[in-house]
Amino acid sequence: MDILTGQGSLAGEDALMGAKRKSYTPAYRRDASRLVIDTGRTIVEVAREIGVGEALLGRWVAAERARMDDPPGALDIDERAELERLRAENAQLRMDREFLKKAAAFFVTENASSSTSGRSS
Repeated sequence: MDILTGQGSLAGEDALMGAKRKSYTPAYRRDASRLVIDTGRTIVEVAREIGVGEALLGRWVAAERARMDDPPGALDIDERAELERLRAENAQLRMDREFLKKAAAFFVTENASSSTSGRSS
């Protein structure tokens, strides 16, 4: 059972019958669309992340926006600039966090080795 699509497959089914189109559940399509709509990320980014075609995801997003009562508007220039600034800041903070995790691990091992080497047997 494929957890992304909710579809099952028999081992030799594709080999015997040729390649089949993937089918996605309505819930998966809606969730994928909401990734674009709610986060403000581009269709290209989300499509690459979840492994579906850009055109396919674009159709899902258009359909989901059509179903919404009050779809959010596109970001204006100021909002887009702030979003890009916040994404860059987020990336920097992630790198800082990774560095601090490594530094903390280094000092823990350094402290542990100095305390064990200072002991006499």
